[in-house]
Amino acid sequence: MRLFMDARYTRTDFHDGISRYGSSLIAAVARMSPAVEVTLVISDEAQLNLLPPGLPWVKATDPTSPAEPLLARQLNPHRPDVVFSPMQTMGSAGRDYGLILTLHDLIYYQHRTPPRDLPAPVRLLWRAFHLAYWPQRLVLDRADAVATVSETTRTLMRRHRLTSREIRIVSNAPQPVVSPRDPELPPEKSLVYMGSFMDYKNVETLIRAMAHLPGYRLHLLSRVSADREAQLAAVGRAAGVSEDAVLFHHGTSDEDYAALLRTATALVTLSRAEGYGLPLAEAMAHGTPVVVSDLEIFREIGGPDGGAARYVPLGPVPVGGGPAAPEGDGSPSGLAARVLELEAPGAFAEASRQAVARSAAFSWDASARALVDLARELAGRRARARRRAEFTASYTG
Repeated sequence: MRLFMDARYTRTDFHDGISRYGSSLIAAVARMSPAVEVTLVISDEAQLNLLPPGLPWVKATDPTSPAEPLLARQLNPHRPDVVFSPMQTMGSAGRDYGLILTLHDLIYYQHRTPPRDLPAPVRLLWRAFHLAYWPQRLVLDRADAVATVSETTRTLMRRHRLTSREIRIVSNAPQPVVSPRDPELPPEKSLVYMGSFMDYKNVETLIRAMAHLPGYRLHLLSRVSADREAQLAAVGRAAGVSEDAVLFHHGTSDEDYAALLRTATALVTLSRAEGYGLPLAEAMAHGTPVVVSDLEIFREIGGPDGGAARYVPLGPVPVGGGPAAPEGDGSPSGLAARVLELEAPGAFAEASRQAVARSAAFSWDASARALVDLARELAGRRARARRRAEFTASYTG
């Protein structure tokens, strides 16, 4: 089977979420079976630096190009059996192959601000696209099957009838960890946040919580604009948080990220909405517990409350039996209380062990098997349909 995998969303400098998803899935598929011939579809040869080496590739136009709807004209001559894209926007007009499109989440229907690195015209179209569900239905029904990364998203897709096609889960996953941290070693009084600084991420509440966690330090790892950093620093000052309790890293390497996770008390996030929550799985793979907002997707990843994960309710949280806390979504004191639970004798060690066990539910190898199984089914269906058409043509001729 000739499986073409769309790698045009791969970054050329460092991975973001879609880039890492695509490249990790490609690597897992490429090593699983010699019966699957993997070919990369790239738009920039610099993308090969962050993709598995040695795989054949074809170059196509950038996915934001006006020529994207006619992409099949570029791929048809290479005769793929099935093409997989880690996004749902791949052009398909006139295709002569099976097509699997991916919808990761429905988050942009709640928060319509598009990714900032997209060209202005694409950002405008992106915002307009998410004003109603019917454009998404038209896009997804162009495929033979649709992939998504979680049961939570699949349930939402069915609820909103986003496609008439079969929906399969090809999950996100953490990178393999050979040796998780020693659960018996006391953690440092540090907390790790990996994510963007968009409004719905609710980073303000994480910062306010540091006023209730004396001796702890919050590491904010992602890149942040100067204006947004100034806003968040002002939030901390207003809440009485010392300057050295919050550290902006302005981006970090995979190695430094892993090192911080392996010494921290917990990974934290109070996001109001999330498509998946890969940092949770990454933290748990290293044996680091997570303290997170009580979202359905986080429950799917983190498991039962009090095990690998501790959940903080969203919305106003009563404090001491009194009126609702005024801080907005989640409560700084509520987050702090859940972090401090890990200081109880034996609590961190048990949570660390459960985190490693929980992370085993997610692996790129399992995701690769799910994708290849689906691709083989589609290739088989198309081959049978082609034979029937040939037979009918010869019989009627």
